[in-house]
Amino acid sequence: MTDQRLWSYKDIAAHIHVQPDTVRSYRKHGMLPPPDHVESGKPYWYADTIRAWVASRPSNRGRRAD
Repeated sequence: MTDQRLWSYKDIAAHIHVQPDTVRSYRKHGMLPPPDHVESGKPYWYADTIRAWVASRPSNRGRRAD
């Protein structure tokens, strides 16, 4: 089953235990996948997109995503 909930910067930050501004910086520097959805100019990502990104990050390889 896939998780199609949309996550904001705040949701992603909570998932990876950083501040939302850190996630914004990741996006600004091309370290975050492109948003799956944009609404009123705000980007959102599917939970599965973020979990896959977390699993593929060099510092997290081999770690289990929450």
